[in-house]
Amino acid sequence: MGTKSNLKEVAKLFFKLGSIAFGGPAAHIAMMEDEVVKKREWMTQQHFLDLVGATNLIPGPNSTEMTMHCGHERAGWKGLIVAGICFVFPAVAITMVFAWLYQQYGQLPNVEPFIYGIKPAVIAIILGAVYRLGRKALKNAQLGILGVLTLSACLLGVHEILALFSCGLIGIVWYLIQNSKNNLNSFSPMPLLQVAVSASTLKILWIFLKVGAILYGSGYVLFAFLDAELVSTGLLSRQELIDAVAVGQFTPGPVLSTATFIGWQLGGFWGAIAATIGIFLPSFIFVTILNPFVPKMRKSKVFTAFLDAVNIAAVAVIVAVCVDMGKDTLTDWKTVIIALMSIICVFVFKKVNSAFIVIGGAIIGYLLTFI
Repeated sequence: MGTKSNLKEVAKLFFKLGSIAFGGPAAHIAMMEDEVVKKREWMTQQHFLDLVGATNLIPGPNSTEMTMHCGHERAGWKGLIVAGICFVFPAVAITMVFAWLYQQYGQLPNVEPFIYGIKPAVIAIILGAVYRLGRKALKNAQLGILGVLTLSACLLGVHEILALFSCGLIGIVWYLIQNSKNNLNSFSPMPLLQVAVSASTLKILWIFLKVGAILYGSGYVLFAFLDAELVSTGLLSRQELIDAVAVGQFTPGPVLSTATFIGWQLGGFWGAIAATIGIFLPSFIFVTILNPFVPKMRKSKVFTAFLDAVNIAAVAVIVAVCVDMGKDTLTDWKTVIIALMSIICVFVFKKVNSAFIVIGGAIIGYLLTFI
């Protein structure tokens, strides 16, 4: 009975987050930390940080993979599957509606007035998570230095995965310099497979299965992969790809719902299903394999040094994302006001659910567009 209750709890939480989680992976993880660590206490802040750091080391959408880790902590392997599906489902369903409208009418509905207010509100939510996770990750001055170096590298344009791995390796070297013991296992990168593609359902599945298996970092890297796989081969126009990415950005949940939109354009309903399964299936497999190893990594002193460094690097990457979002979003007095109001809610009224901050930002943004 307890397991069923836990599964139901997991399903409700991640369906809710999947319905209101705007703003990309950093914002999604911030909302999860608020719900799973702060409010429900399913795990410690340290373990959540370890999972965030570990998730950054494997391919796939980071926030979707974090939902799976959280679901596993609460309800085992069934919770892993339920959390992942429930988080992805709202975005996929909404995207399918947009994909059908786009196919019928050739353009997307105007949702910009609502997104206008959501983006600055999301920045405040991310800052709240950075503050809480940063306090836990910053265990000593050495990690502080690594965090600053990682943030600087990301702001200068270094790829986030390279920055994360480099920080982790420096953490190990630092540990080995201070200690004589040396016991290190290695990670194996996923191979990149190149095959000919066509627009049949199975080929659509294969295209997105490949991308899902090698997609490192945030979902926004997806654009470059799909440009090479689809636009260069003539299966999709560049405008259709741009519109697809736009849909992924203004719908809640993972930006990888872009795949659902493209799948629909290539092969209708079943094409959308094939693309969705293809892009997300590798994440379920990777997380299932990785999850049991995270606590074991903590027991190794060398891996602890690696995880600590990766954790502070992950926080630095989130800060870098927040800085970039701020540059793009805080462009006038209206967005600045929404951001400040949201920051007050996050840091002063700490019990306010992040969902209400997102909804409030959307409403205020909509109203301010008329001024």
